[in-house]
Amino acid sequence: MLSSTAFGQTTKARAEVDYAARLKEVQANPKQLEEAMKTGRRVAGFCANCHGEGGNSTNPDIPNLAGQNPGYLLDQVRQFAEGRRKNEFMEGMIRALKPEETIGMVVFFGSQAVLPHRSGANPAQVAKGRELFSKNCFRCHGENGLGSERFARIAGQQSGYLAKTIKRYRAGSVQRSDPLMAAATSLLSDADVEALAAYVSGME
Repeated sequence: MLSSTAFGQTTKARAEVDYAARLKEVQANPKQLEEAMKTGRRVAGFCANCHGEGGNSTNPDIPNLAGQNPGYLLDQVRQFAEGRRKNEFMEGMIRALKPEETIGMVVFFGSQAVLPHRSGANPAQVAKGRELFSKNCFRCHGENGLGSERFARIAGQQSGYLAKTIKRYRAGSVQRSDPLMAAATSLLSDADVEALAAYVSGME
């Protein structure tokens, strides 16, 4: 647990760092990247308590972090740190990280392979999910669901987490609110959401 003085110093250090620029600098420098990976592996050891070894969650309601674009993951981390994305535990934990720990964490998770996931859904449901994906999702998340710096990798994501998150976007909840996602999910039924989650979770 950080003392109030240490927490204040960490907060000040965070405010003075251009995280996006620092990430690009690290990615362009092999020696810095190697050091960042070491730091990230250490930080990820704590994250594994919820998100699984190497960012592959074993809980269907907790997301994989493995394979996410480091730029996208960094943006989500910053949203938690600034309170724009809501989760009390995540907000507190991320605010305690030093800038180099944050950079290390995102490059480490971005380098990890996503383990194959099988939802066990029936073929008809998966086929429905494929149809919905081709109409609603590929333009932002990519034809293979691999995402980008701006949009999440959803291929191989945990099915329970996918369904929960889609429903939050559809409802415009405080935890996940985004105009693009609200528009894309507004007409989806609960059955549609489950079909999408079943299909996307099985993508590789």
